[in-house]
Amino acid sequence: MKLKNNFTRLIVLLQIFILGTAGMFAQTLNKPIPADNPNYAGNDPWVAACASSGFDEYFVNFTWNTPLVDSDNEFILELSDASGDFTSPIELDKVGNKNLEFDFEFDFILPTNTKGENYRFRVRSTKPALTSPVSDPFPMYYVDFNTGPLVSKDGNGTIPSGGKIEICDGNSVTLAVHNVPNANTYQYNWYRSGTLLTSEKEFSITISTAGIYSVQIDYGAICSGALPLSNYVEITTGTSLGIAINTPSKTALCTGETVTLDANITGQGLTYTWYKDNVAITTPTVDDTTYTVDASNANFAGDYTVEIDDSSVCLERSAIVTIGSAGTYTVTRVNDANIVVLPSQTKNLSITTTATGPTYQWYKDGSAISGATNNALDVTDAGNYYAQITQGGGSCTTTINSDTTIVTVPASFEIIVDYTTTYTSCVSTTIALGVTTINAIAADNSKTDVTSAILADFTFQWKKDGTVISGATSNTINLSSITDNGNYSLDGVLTSYNDASNVLAVQLLTNETLTITSTSLTYCTSTTPIKISTPTNLTSETIKWLKDGVSINTTDTELTITETGTYQLVLTKNGCDLESNVVIITPLEESLINLNTPNNTVIIPEGTSKTITATGGTSYRWYTADNTLISDTDSASFTEEGAYILIANIDACEVSKNITVTYLDTFKVPNVITLNADGINDLWVLPNSYSNDSEVTVTIYNTNGKEIFNVTDYKNNWPESSMVFPKQNMVFYYKIQNTKEVLKQGTITIIR
Repeated sequence: MKLKNNFTRLIVLLQIFILGTAGMFAQTLNKPIPADNPNYAGNDPWVAACASSGFDEYFVNFTWNTPLVDSDNEFILELSDASGDFTSPIELDKVGNKNLEFDFEFDFILPTNTKGENYRFRVRSTKPALTSPVSDPFPMYYVDFNTGPLVSKDGNGTIPSGGKIEICDGNSVTLAVHNVPNANTYQYNWYRSGTLLTSEKEFSITISTAGIYSVQIDYGAICSGALPLSNYVEITTGTSLGIAINTPSKTALCTGETVTLDANITGQGLTYTWYKDNVAITTPTVDDTTYTVDASNANFAGDYTVEIDDSSVCLERSAIVTIGSAGTYTVTRVNDANIVVLPSQTKNLSITTTATGPTYQWYKDGSAISGATNNALDVTDAGNYYAQITQGGGSCTTTINSDTTIVTVPASFEIIVDYTTTYTSCVSTTIALGVTTINAIAADNSKTDVTSAILADFTFQWKKDGTVISGATSNTINLSSITDNGNYSLDGVLTSYNDASNVLAVQLLTNETLTITSTSLTYCTSTTPIKISTPTNLTSETIKWLKDGVSINTTDTELTITETGTYQLVLTKNGCDLESNVVIITPLEESLINLNTPNNTVIIPEGTSKTITATGGTSYRWYTADNTLISDTDSASFTEEGAYILIANIDACEVSKNITVTYLDTFKVPNVITLNADGINDLWVLPNSYSNDSEVTVTIYNTNGKEIFNVTDYKNNWPESSMVFPKQNMVFYYKIQNTKEVLKQGTITIIR
C-alpha cells in the first residue's frame, strides 16, 4: 500500500517489529495490472498501450504482501515478447525505494520495436528472489509511422489521375504503398469499399475486382483505430481490346542476336509499358509499340509482356512471350576428379552433354590430343585432362570445356592413419584408428589425394609395436583394453606398391572405477582418527595417497588420517594414473548442527507447546536439566520452561547445544496478530491476569460493531484456524471486563 496516513505507517512499523528480517519468510507478489496515468486527470487504467514519439508513458499497479523484503531489495517490471513468452524478458522499470510500500505503480515507456497483441508483464524481487504471476495479455504497439500511407500503381509514387484506374476483365493491377520507409517491415489492413480484406497484410495488393481501395498500417484492432487511411484508388473494369505481342521471328537467340517484339494494337495514341519477368523495363510512353531484345545483354532471357493504358480504354496487359538462349547446354564429367593409373593399367575418362550435334576434342596439359574426338578417352599417362565440346548446327556455335581430371602415375603412396574418435592419452578408455588419407606421390614428389578412388583397392595389415596383429586387415581398427596399449602402424599393398603408414601411439586408461570411502567426513580430535579405504585389491599395485593434491603415502592400502583436507587415491596401471573420487574431511564445528529456533531459545505461551528440529547430525539425544532423555530423534517437543541440552553426533564426533525454554512475556495486551503460520504471534495471547480466569469475560467485535466472540476463562485461542479474513489488515475491537468494570479495551489488527 502507499503510506498515505500515520495508521498505515504504524502497521508497517509493527510488521518490522514483529517479523524481524524478511528473509525468514516467503513474500507474496501479486499479479501486476494496468493503472491510470496520474499526469492526466479523469483517465482510466489502460487496456492497450499505443505509444508514439508524441506519447510514451504508462503505469502498472503492483501489490505485495508481508513479510518485508530485504532493505536492499529491488522490484523489477519485465515485459514478455509479443507471444507472452518470458524466455528473454525486457526490463521496463526497476525501483529500490519501495520496500516499505505494499501498493505502488511502476512508470515505464514502451520499447520502439514493440508490436503485438499478446504482451504480458510480471514483477521480480531480488532479495528474496521471487517472481509474480504474469499479467493478462494486452495489445502493445509503438506507432512509429502515424501519418496516412500513400498508394500508387506498383508503388511508383504517381497517384493515378482522379484516383481511378480501369482494368480489363481478366486483367489485374498492383497497388503498393510508396511513402512508408521500409514498407515491407509492417503489416497492413487493406479495405475494398470499406470492407477489410482479412487475407491481405502485405504492403502491396494485386487487384482484379472493382471497388474503392485504401490501406492502413496494422497496429492492432485498438491502436489502429485512430490512425488515418491512405488515399483512395477506385478500380473499375472495362472491355478488353485484346492486347497481345505478335509472334516474334525467333524466341531463342544466340549471343549478339536481337529480336523485336511488336504489340498487335497500334496507331490509337495509347500508352505502352513493357515488362520483363513482371518488372517494368520501360516508362509509360505513348505509341511505344515495339521493344528490342538484345542477346548481348547477359540477362536478356525471360518472360516479356506489354501493358496498355489510356483514359479511353481499360488497363490491360498481354500474355507472356518467352525469349531464351539458343546456345545453352551443359557438360558433365562422369569420372572422378582425381584418378590414379598404375603401371600397365588403363583408365577411362568420359563426359556427357546436352548440346545439340556436339563435337569433342580432348586436351592433356593444355594441348589437344590428336584423334581424341569422342566423348570418352583411355589414359595411361599422368597429366591434367579435359574435353572441349562444341555445339553444332543452328545459328549458334558455342564451345564449353569440361571440368579437369588429374591423372597421377605414382612413384609411391603415402598412407596416413589417425585417431578417428576422440582420444586423449591416459584419459580415453576406447579408441578407433583408421586411414584418413592416401596420397599418390609422383616422381617430382608432388602429392594427389586419391583416397576415395583407390582405398578399396588396397590390402591392409595393422601392426602393434612392429608386430603383425592377426586378423587386423581392415582400413580401421578398434581398441578397448589397456592390453591394447602400444604403437600402431598400417601396411598397405597395391600391385607392386608396398607402403607403410605413420605410427600412432595408444595409451588407454583402464576401464574400471576406483572408489574410496571414509569412516567419517568430520574430524574431531587426534584420539578419534578417520580411516579411508577402497574395496579394490591394492596388493602388488603401485599406488599413492594424495592430500590436497600432494602425495603423502605410497604403501598403505588403508589410510589413517588425523588432519582435515581433500584426499584421493591414485593407482598406476600400464603407465596411466587411475584416479579415485575425492573425500573431503572437514573440522568439527558447532555450526554444523542447526536448530530451527533463533539463538537456541524457545518462547512459548504458557499452556502451549512447540517442536524444535535439529539438522546436520547423524544421531540426536535431547535431555532435561536433570538428565532425563525426552527424545532420541531429530526433534523434541517442549511444553515447560527450563534449561535443556541436545547431544548431537556427527559420526563419531559429538556436539552439545544448550536450549532455553521460556514462557511468552504477555504483560501487555497485543494489538497486532500476524497470520503467517510461523508460530510467533499467530494467536491473540493475553496476560495471565486476563486469561484462564472464569471471572473475566473477553468480547470481540467487527468494524460494524457486531459481536463475533464472547467467552469467559479465555484460553488464548483466538482466532480459530477455521476463521477467514478476506482483506489485508482487518481491524477488530475488544473489551475485557469482570462483573464490576471494564478492565481493558482497544483494537486488534490482523495482518496476513
